[in-house]
Amino acid sequence: MTDLTQLQQVLQPLFPGLMGVRLLEATPERVVAEMVVRPDLCTAGGILHGGAVMAFADTLGAVGTIVNLPPGKSTTTTDSSTKFMAGAMAGTTVRGESVALHRGRTTHVWQTSITNDAGRLCAQVTQTQLVMDARG
Repeated sequence: MTDLTQLQQVLQPLFPGLMGVRLLEATPERVVAEMVVRPDLCTAGGILHGGAVMAFADTLGAVGTIVNLPPGKSTTTTDSSTKFMAGAMAGTTVRGESVALHRGRTTHVWQTSITNDAGRLCAQVTQTQLVMDARG
């Protein structure tokens, strides 16, 4: 599945859709998306919650793997590591760019950079996606 509209429709009723993840690009090597930092995604201080940052990045790595999946396969995250550098304030937009570091037969590894409106790096996330048989 590589059609951006189709991918966005798959995300819409799921958690990424609830968060407001909007796909801008999805190729086998790279996924780019944006997300408005809404108050309900923030800490009490009006800063994007770390869990929301991680979920945003996880979505991008999963989408990248989905774009690469052969027929009859699905994916799930097995490992994720997040380094936080800066915050993103409510009312702004964050941008995520995920690039494939490894696209193997059984695992994919993606590295996602999340930046704020000022272009400052907020977080760097590296995740591993397991490629497995789809449930029938």
